[in-house]
Amino acid sequence: MSSVALVNGRVLTPTGVVEGQAVVIEAGRIAAVTSEAELPAGAARHDLDGGLLAPGFIDTQVNGGGGVLFNDSPTVEGVAAIGAAHRRFGTTGFLPTLISDELSVVDQALRAVEQAIAAGVPGVLGVHIEGPFLSAARKGVHDPAKFRRLDDAAIALLTSLKRGVALVTLAPETTTPEMIARLVQAGVVVAAGHTDANYRTVKAAMAAGVTGFTHLFNAMSPLTSREPGAVGAALDSQEAWCGLIVDGRHVAPAVLRLALRCRPRDRFMLVTDAMPSVGLVDKTFRLQGREIQVRNGVCVASDGTLAGSDLDMAQAVRNAVALLDLPRDEALAMASSAPAAFLGLAGRRGRIVPGLAADLVWLDPSLTVRGTWIEGRFEAA
Repeated sequence: MSSVALVNGRVLTPTGVVEGQAVVIEAGRIAAVTSEAELPAGAARHDLDGGLLAPGFIDTQVNGGGGVLFNDSPTVEGVAAIGAAHRRFGTTGFLPTLISDELSVVDQALRAVEQAIAAGVPGVLGVHIEGPFLSAARKGVHDPAKFRRLDDAAIALLTSLKRGVALVTLAPETTTPEMIARLVQAGVVVAAGHTDANYRTVKAAMAAGVTGFTHLFNAMSPLTSREPGAVGAALDSQEAWCGLIVDGRHVAPAVLRLALRCRPRDRFMLVTDAMPSVGLVDKTFRLQGREIQVRNGVCVASDGTLAGSDLDMAQAVRNAVALLDLPRDEALAMASSAPAAFLGLAGRRGRIVPGLAADLVWLDPSLTVRGTWIEGRFEAA
């Protein structure tokens, strides 16, 4: 069986960065992390040129990239194009994300992801269905005409994914704890988002199985003095995972720094909420009939409503270090091990540990991506 050793780099392990160690890849997995001096003389080697080898980035919220919006192209080809656009920014695992749409389109998205995984499309780990079970009061750029309550037919559809992870973002007030529990019992990961629910309603949803918050602070009831809201429920929890869009515009950096002081940092994860503009020079696109432009690095509709982001994961990591004063290794963990744990994949991805998938990112000192490995397959950035 052929193997390759990644050498002459600094390796980010769960216990910190080590030097003089090689990462050996065999059959798409990490076979060993061992001393370079102990490698056989004839072993195939890939020189990392002194760079940093980190776990590949996992993005749980990717609406599009490379000119493709998942809602417009819920196909294997659409999934592949989005993954290819984000791979050069270090994303080795992602959930193509469908914003609120008709259930027929949700069905197409689920089937496309199943087929993409079966076909071996690099990096696709499942699907994120963000709506249409959302609050009109916190709609963001979602089309409220698509909104509906969670019912038996929707549950049957959402629990029908046969390959990969299904993540559903919903507003707890559009359903009941019993309905949420049915999703969770069927293996669906459920997050609260685009919600105007009060603290008590969100806590009841968490007791029923909600384990995440989609883009914390954005499109959710805020923390106030007498009503903690969805934000208060998130910050009060020591266990739920919170997605953060760290572009300096969706949420003020000072607010994110305060949030990081409230709860365990390993329960925060970086997300991009990326739109088709990522990876393109032309930064204008259409979203369900509306023209969206990127202004000062932010995707906005004509009325100024934020419409996802133009962010990639490598930039999100750099921003987390620069804007949030995070140590580099913690920022990298928020882009890898934290989302892996949220998706229930900690035993398979997200860390440089023997036995896990060889999903890796090679970074220079400025945290610019030089290349990636997805299940051991290398691609230069």
